[in-house]
Parts: sequence; structure tokens; C-alpha cells
Amino acid sequence: MPAPITIALDAMGGDKAPALVLRGAEIARVRFPDVHFILFGDEAKLRPLIAKRRRLKDRCEVRHAESLIGATDRPAQALRRGGQSSMRRAIDAVAEGEAGGVVSAGNTGALMAMAKHVLKTVRGIHRPAIASFFPTLRGESTMLDLGANIECDADNLVEFAVMGAAFAHTALGIQRPTVGLLNVGVEEVKGNDAVKQAAQILRRANLSFDFYGFVEGNDIAAGTVDVIVTDGFTGNVALKAAEGTAQLYTSFLRAAFRRSWLSKLGYVLARPALKALREQVDPRVYNGAMFVGLNGVVVKSHGGTDAKGFASAIGVAVDMIRGRYSDLIVAECERFNAANQPLPQAAAS
Repeated sequence: MPAPITIALDAMGGDKAPALVLRGAEIARVRFPDVHFILFGDEAKLRPLIAKRRRLKDRCEVRHAESLIGATDRPAQALRRGGQSSMRRAIDAVAEGEAGGVVSAGNTGALMAMAKHVLKTVRGIHRPAIASFFPTLRGESTMLDLGANIECDADNLVEFAVMGAAFAHTALGIQRPTVGLLNVGVEEVKGNDAVKQAAQILRRANLSFDFYGFVEGNDIAAGTVDVIVTDGFTGNVALKAAEGTAQLYTSFLRAAFRRSWLSKLGYVLARPALKALREQVDPRVYNGAMFVGLNGVVVKSHGGTDAKGFASAIGVAVDMIRGRYSDLIVAECERFNAANQPLPQAAAS
């Protein structure tokens, strides 16, 4: 049997907290019966909800938190005033060794700022990044950064490549991932200086993964590589564009099947295939972005997801804890430093 795992949950984070958080935890308990939860939030609201869920009664502990971090709170404000918030106390539980990881659907900027302040970055890593999954024609791929670092230099991109490869190894089970740098073309002369310099470093380095070279936007869905590396600005735009495109085609498909009685009949005949397609591209399945590069497992759930999506985010945390991702990052950095020049120092800014 797998060793028991304890996960700290920011029970007050997200659009529909705390009810949605508890429903997600209950779904996750079915898949991970060995998981124990520490819930941080308003005790008066949490205990009546827990009492209605028999799967959670004996598998969770409630810790009262006096405040919560709002969706509009600035990261600096959250750091100064959020010491007793549900988000901060959940992160503290990881730092103090009470929990193996934390999952929150709350304010992304505040979560990153607090996690970095409390947990610090892994030795050899200067900036944490946000990594998540994309469905592709070949299965799944990992992409980072998805918004933590708007501007990046070559040093940051090299670090992201090392962290992304370790993430794909742990989460997707790929022994030797292929890594590509997202660019405006595959030719060596294209791209800004940071991308071109990062490519030069990765081409001559002794790596535990295979550096593919440059990839373009259409390579993301094609699954050309297992890990796509880019700065947070580009990564976040690509993520939102993919989500918007999926919603667009879903709307088009629904409108097409409602157009006439014949198209409605076609929908009935195609329903099994459409159900399989919906499950394959369901964004809830891929919910749960990992803050890679920190001394601890921190998973950000989409604030507007439902219970199934939040359960998926818990699943990411469980996989990272069981795969000892933080230890793997340290080992990868040490191996990289021993085999090559030390990981480049990030710019002073």
C-alpha cells in the first residue's frame, strides 16, 4: 500500500469555496484512499459541510483561519497582512512538515508570493515557474512558464528546461523527455536574444533530457516535444488562447447540432464519439498547475473550476509528493552543475 499522504487545503480559496473544495476533496478520496487532508478556513463554515460527507469525516482535520486572501488582493498586501489567512497557514503547514503539499484555488499572485517567501526556491534555481499539462495528438505535454515570470533571460529559460524535464519525468512518467524552446520559427537566427542564448547553452550542455531545439505554436497541440519552455508572458497568452479556442469550437459544435431536426438526429448517433472527445479535452482533467522550483509541493487550481477539476489538482499534488519531485529537482541541478558549467546566475533584477 502507498504511504499515507497529508495535503493542506486552502479551503477558502476559489470562486465557490469552501463547498467546492470539500466536494473536490471527497472525489479525490475515492481515487486516493490513503490521503489525509488538513483544511484551513472558517471553522464555523467547514464543520457543518464536513458532517454531510462521510468520506471526509475521519480523513480530515480542520484548522481555523481568521482571514482569507481575496481575488483582488495584491501579492505585497497578502504578504504583509495575510499571516493568519487560510492560504498562508496552509503553506506554513508544508514548511513545518505537517503536510507534503498544498492545494489552493485562490489568488495566483498571492499564492506564488507567499509560497516563495515561506518555502524558498530549490538550491540552484533562482525563479520558480508555473507548469501544467496540455492535451496533444500524442498524449500529453508539459508547458512552463505559464505566468509567474513575465520577463525572462536565457538563464531563466535554461532553469525552466531543467525543471520542466523533471516535472514531465515525475508527472507523465517519461524517462528521457524531449524539450523545446517556444519561438517564432525553427531557424537558429530567429527569436530574441534570450531564446537564442538559451538554445546555445542547452545544445552544448550534458543533459538528462533531449533538447529538440526551437518549436512553434502549432507544435504545442501536435505534441512535437514533451516539454515546451517559454517566458511567463508568452506561456500565459498561449494557455488562454488554447482555452478560448476550445470554448469557441464547443460553441460552434453545439450550434451546429441544434440547427435542424436532421442535425439533432446526427447528434444522437454521434453521442458516444462526442462523449469520448469531451472527456479527452475536458479542461478539468488537466486542472492543477504546479509551482516548480520551490522547496515543497504547491499546486494552483483554477479558481472557477468545479469539484472534479479541484480533485484533479489534488491528484497533481499527490503525484508530485509520491514522485519526490522536490528531491528530483535538487538532484537534477546538482547533476547539471557537475556535468556542465553551473546553472547560469539569474539577472540581478
